[in-house]
This record gives sequence, structure tokens and C-alpha cells, in this order.
Amino acid sequence: MNTSVFSAYLQLGFHHIFNLQAYDHLAFLVALAAPFVWRNWRNVVLLATAFTIGHSITLALSVLQIIPVNEGLIETLIPVTILITSLFNIYRHAKPQQRTVGFWVQNLMAGGFGLIHGMGFSNYLRSLLGRESKPVLELFAFNVGIELGQVLIVLLALFVNTFAIRFLPRKIWIMVVSGITALVSVYILFGIFAR
Repeated sequence: MNTSVFSAYLQLGFHHIFNLQAYDHLAFLVALAAPFVWRNWRNVVLLATAFTIGHSITLALSVLQIIPVNEGLIETLIPVTILITSLFNIYRHAKPQQRTVGFWVQNLMAGGFGLIHGMGFSNYLRSLLGRESKPVLELFAFNVGIELGQVLIVLLALFVNTFAIRFLPRKIWIMVVSGITALVSVYILFGIFAR
């Protein structure tokens, strides 16, 4: 294994998601983690695993050119995933006694939305790789970097959520965070359609 190549692509994957320019992916992860605090870490692990499985599949298939990627469509669908996740949080916590959709639906959504985000990640990675035919090491390292970035983002979100509910009721905090991420998604969509 070429450790310098692995290290380089691991860092690229990490910095691709763990920076403010990736605010679309950041907003999605924040929305995904919004309903949870430290004591719910198992739920967050399940959601993150579902999302990881989804995006790992399409990242690999796209980069290896097994499936085609419509960049414009994916660019539009990513903020839609943020909006749906945000609205799901708001709906699910507005009247908890009337919940009709549960945590497993959220896991299915996270996995499905991971498929979309994976194609978004692949656009960036393919631009780095150029015409390389079988970039297996680079793909693996980049994906590991993304995972490390995601874990850090989710841990930070859990920390902030746990701290914030000392001052605000948990339901209100979920509404505030989900409202902000929903606005971010609308802003992104507006930018796309205004071009």
C-alpha cells in the first residue's frame, strides 16, 4: 500500500467534508443529529452507519464509472435531502404524542439520502483523479477521510445539543436547529434556480 497516496486522499476526504465550503453536507449532518444528545449516541451511530452505507455505495460506483452521475440533478437533490430531514425533525417533534413515523424510517431516509450525497462526493473525487482507471486505494482513503470528518461533525453536534438543552427545552432546540438547516437548504436551492 502506498502510504503517501493513502494519507493524501484521506486528508482530502476529511477536508472535503470538514470545512465551511461543504456547508451543504455539514447542514445535512447537523440536521441528522439535531434530535440527539450524548445519551442517544447509539441512535446516532445507527443513522451515521445508514448514511455511510448509502454514500459509500454510490461514491464507489460513480468513481469507478459503473453508474453515471447527473451533476446538476445531484447538486439540486442534496439540499432537498437537508430540507426533508429538517422538516422530518420538526414534524416528528412538534407533537410527539402523535408520531406516525419512527426512528427506522429515519434510518431508511439516512441511507437513501446517503446514496445522493455519495454521488456528490464522487464529483469532487473524480475531478481530482482525472482519467485514472481504477483508483481503488484513492477511493478507499477518500471515503475513510469523509467518515472521520463525519464522525467529528456528529460528535461536535451532540456536544452542542447536550449543552444547549441546559438552557432551552429540547423540543425548542430541535425546532431551532432544524429551522436553521431548512433555511440553509432553501438558500442553496434558491442559488441553484437563480443561475
